[in-house]
Amino acid sequence: MLLLFHEVAPRNFAVATVDHGLRAESADEAAMVAKVCAERRIAHRTLAIAMTKGSAVQERARASRYHALAEWAAAEGLAAIVTAHHADDQAETMVMRLNRGAGLRGLSAMRQIAQVPGAPHLPLLRPLLRWSRRDLLAVVEASGLVPALDPSNTDPRYERVRVRDAMTSNPAFIASGFAASADHLAEADAALDWAVQTLWPQVPAGAAQIVLSPPVDIPPALALRLLERVLAHFGALPPRGPALVRWHESLRAGHVATLGGVKGDARGKAWRFTPAPKRNDVSGSDIGTGR
Repeated sequence: MLLLFHEVAPRNFAVATVDHGLRAESADEAAMVAKVCAERRIAHRTLAIAMTKGSAVQERARASRYHALAEWAAAEGLAAIVTAHHADDQAETMVMRLNRGAGLRGLSAMRQIAQVPGAPHLPLLRPLLRWSRRDLLAVVEASGLVPALDPSNTDPRYERVRVRDAMTSNPAFIASGFAASADHLAEADAALDWAVQTLWPQVPAGAAQIVLSPPVDIPPALALRLLERVLAHFGALPPRGPALVRWHESLRAGHVATLGGVKGDARGKAWRFTPAPKRNDVSGSDIGTGR
């Protein structure tokens, strides 16, 4: 991506290399990127992170990486973070989420335009989601550079590596097809968000109570999005999908049910939502139901 940006906008970007300190080679790799940038007069910064090995290392590394990038972008006055995620990454992400039974939002996978995790006002751009890994390797080879290879990308202890190996060894998996499907699902996901944005101004919503009168035949996917908006109105954290589904099913059955500190009462024609009474034993997003 560095090479491509240098061709189209040589003075409108800066580069950061995140060194997680988890491999002995990482410092040399960061120095290599710094050298490539210096030769092209591109501003570069190495962001060193003090991480320790252990469980969920890839997830922790991702969170630390985006935090460091967001701080760097703020210090440099940059307008967005741009990453080189490609079509193969998108396909792997989609398969991993399919394995977990993800819903529409999860299967939308990575968006071309999103927000940096932990920095909601900083755009995260992924312009290469239609490019394959092979396409990008060809760009590097044409430049005469030798790519640095992270051994963790071939370590079968990681789920993504196992999925990648399964996909590359089976010609029935076509990464570009998965990437295109993710785009279509993202459009459907955005349509649901648009519907909620359109419907919400019609909902009687005060500081202490929200009243919903959903039609009997409202599609469950739309009802779930409306319930997410209810929870957000009261400051509740976004729930996990299964918990939200159970809450919706309880309300649809005409019960009283609580999720994330929000009490829903569906015993009448309308669903009424209020903050749930405080409890000494707070159990997160557990659902309580009653008649």
